[in-house]
Amino acid sequence: MFADRPTVRVVFLFIAATAAAPVALADPPRVVKAVPDNGDADVDPGLREMRIEFDQDMSAGGHSICGGGPEYPEIVGRPRWESPRVMVIPVKLKPSHGYSLSINCPAAQNFRGVDGTPAEMYPISFRTASRRGGTSPKVTRDENQAAIAALRRAIDEHYSYRDLRRVDWNKAFAEYAPKLEKAETAAEFGRQAAKLLAKARDIHILVRVGETPIASHRRSVRPNCELPCLERTVPGWRQRSKCVFTGRFDDGIGYIMITTWAPESPADLEPAFEALAEFADAPGMIVDVRPNAGGDELLAQSFAGCFVEKAAVYSRNVYRDTSAPDGFTKPFDRVIEPKKGRPAFHKPVAVLMGKANMSSCESFLLMMKQAPKSVLIGETSYGSSGNPKPHDLGNGVTVLLPSWKDMAPDGTLIEGVGIRPDVNIEATLVELRRDDPLLAEALKRLRKP
Repeated sequence: MFADRPTVRVVFLFIAATAAAPVALADPPRVVKAVPDNGDADVDPGLREMRIEFDQDMSAGGHSICGGGPEYPEIVGRPRWESPRVMVIPVKLKPSHGYSLSINCPAAQNFRGVDGTPAEMYPISFRTASRRGGTSPKVTRDENQAAIAALRRAIDEHYSYRDLRRVDWNKAFAEYAPKLEKAETAAEFGRQAAKLLAKARDIHILVRVGETPIASHRRSVRPNCELPCLERTVPGWRQRSKCVFTGRFDDGIGYIMITTWAPESPADLEPAFEALAEFADAPGMIVDVRPNAGGDELLAQSFAGCFVEKAAVYSRNVYRDTSAPDGFTKPFDRVIEPKKGRPAFHKPVAVLMGKANMSSCESFLLMMKQAPKSVLIGETSYGSSGNPKPHDLGNGVTVLLPSWKDMAPDGTLIEGVGIRPDVNIEATLVELRRDDPLLAEALKRLRKP
C-alpha cells in the first residue's frame, strides 16, 4: 500500500484487530485530543507515552496506528486502553526530530466505536525539542488577532480557488475567530486554523507551525493497483530504487512503474531512464503511475520528454492577481519538449493511471497525451493542482494556499474534475489482487498487430 503524500512510500502499520467487525451504525468516533497533538513543536523528547482521547467509548478489540519510515515514532510496548476513551501508546522519541503518524488510515481502520463504526482518520505530526523539558512558545491575543486578519487577507487576495469552493468565509471566520484568539501557543492556533481551512476541502492548503506541517484536509484514496499482484504478474519484476520498479514481458514489452515525482533525491529516478534505454528495442512500453501522487513537475517533464516527438502545449494556468479585471493573470502555456540527452521512445506506450494521481502527476498525464502513440488506461485522476505559496501570519504560523488555476490545453479546469483516461477501467480490489485488468488491457492493446 502507499502513503497519501507527495512522496509515496511503503507504509508499515502497527495494527491489532478482531477477526470480524460489527456493522457500523452511528456517527464515527473522533479524536478530541492527542498528546503530543498535530502541529506541536518543541515536544519533550523525554516523553514516554502518547495519549489519544476520543469523543465516545471505543472498542478494545483493535487499533490502527498508521505510518512508516524514520518519521514513525518507535513504539516500545503494547498500546493499552487507559479508559474506554483514552489509548496510551508507549514510545521512545529522539531530540530534534520530526514525527508523523495517523490514527486510522485508508488501508487500516481498526480504531472503532463500541458499535463497530471506524473512527475518522486523525493525522498527527509533531517535532521534538533539542533537549528534554522543551515547551511550545506562547502567543498573545494581540498576535493572534493580527494573524486572523492576515489569514483572511491571504484567502481573499491570494487563494486561487476561493470562489470555486463556495465556502461562506464570513461564517467560517465568525465560528473560529474566538478559538483562534484564545490559542495560547502557535501549535494550538495552527490546529484551529487548519480546522477553519478544512471547510475548503482542498488538499493543497497546508498550515505550518515552524517546521511542522498540519494538513487541513486529507483525501481517502487507495491506488488502483496491488504490488504483490504486480510482483507476481510482471516477469523480471525488480525494484531499482525507492520509487522505480521495472520488468519485461516475454515478447519484449517493457514495464516501468514510477511511484512519485518527489523522490528523496533526483538520482532515485535515474533507474527509470536506464530502464528506458535497456528497453529501446521493445515493441511497446507500459508506464505505470497509479500510486503516484505528484511532486516536481520538472522531473515529470524530463521523463515524459522521452516519449514526445515535438514541442506541444500540455497545460495552461492563470495566477491569482487582484489587480486584473477578473482577478487572474492572462493564461500561461506550459510546453513539453523532447528531452535532449535522454533515451527516446516513440513506439506505442500505455500509461496506467488512477484516482490516486493528482497535482504534478496529473500534469504528467497531460504530457503523455501529447505522445502520438500513447493510450491512457484506468480511472479518472483525483483532480487537484494548486501550486501553493506560503503566507506568514506573524505569530509563528504559516499557511500555504493554492496560487493558480491549472487547466488542460483547451482551458478545462482540472480542479475537482481530473484527467479522464482514453480507456476507462474501474477494477475492484479483488480483481487487482488477482490479475490486474488494467495491466491486461495495456498488454492487449500493445500486442495488437
